[in-house]
Amino acid sequence: MDGKSILVYLEARDGRLRKPAIEALGVARRLARESGGDLNAVLLGGGAGSLASGLRGVRRVFVDESDLFGSFHLTETARVVAEAARQSQASAFLLAATAVGRELAGAVAADLRTCVAADAIAVSLEGGAITVKRPVYAGKAILTVRFRRLPAVITLRPNVFPPEEGGDGGAEVVGIKTPPPEPRARVVESVEPEARRQDLTEADIIVSGGRGLKGPENFVLLEKLAATLGAVVGASRAVCDAGWRPHSDQVGQTGKTVSPRLYIACGISGAIQHLAGMSSSKCIVAINKDPNAPIFQVADYGIVGDLFEVVPALDAELRKAGG
Repeated sequence: MDGKSILVYLEARDGRLRKPAIEALGVARRLARESGGDLNAVLLGGGAGSLASGLRGVRRVFVDESDLFGSFHLTETARVVAEAARQSQASAFLLAATAVGRELAGAVAADLRTCVAADAIAVSLEGGAITVKRPVYAGKAILTVRFRRLPAVITLRPNVFPPEEGGDGGAEVVGIKTPPPEPRARVVESVEPEARRQDLTEADIIVSGGRGLKGPENFVLLEKLAATLGAVVGASRAVCDAGWRPHSDQVGQTGKTVSPRLYIACGISGAIQHLAGMSSSKCIVAINKDPNAPIFQVADYGIVGDLFEVVPALDAELRKAGG
């Protein structure tokens, strides 16, 4: 892939790059540096031009500030990104494995007639070829992937790759030239939660609860602990299916895959579906009264005890330490 470019899709919200996008940009910078190729990016939506001009270490940023991209439109976004990949002769296209990124990757790969390595936890150059490592079988094994067809489309698991400082020189902002969009659908309304909070996939600390909490009213214990730690509250699938917490809080194979610095599992037994979504956390603390709970097999620290006693005591000690 020598001499060819790396393309990265930068997802923005409220005029700022999302944290997973900054992480993806760091991986793209490294690959471009190691391969000797150019680094290019795609930014869409209002204000993309001014945001793009401030990027460092990027040669070109393909921009479309059409009102259409004020909201995410899969077909039109994939069309613009695929055209940017063709114009830049990209050998690899990187993006964060967010809800948007997962959907977009498949559509872009289909347009470019290539394939996707999803949810990567490591990306490197070996013998001039891009090599990706990604978890499979609910995190029980790590698969090593090499691409036989380019461009390589890769989604990157958030919170796995550290952000990298930008290089020298500002980016050249290029208006992407594509046929006029013909959207098949339009966004009528977007409704934000009343109390907007950090997304689970971007959180450094997560406090999650399971059926051991016995009812939705007891999640106040976790909310207090999360407030002390500056954390976000998550939940198991059983809890969300029971209606105790919104499905946006669900961690697991059919929920959100997270990789925080600290994951505290309270009253979660550790079903394989849940472990698939959090086993890549840097440090896992499990609190469960069942000493044989599967969660203890992946935990770095385990507390066998009643969470209704342990969590308040832990919160009290943390408050003392913080004081």
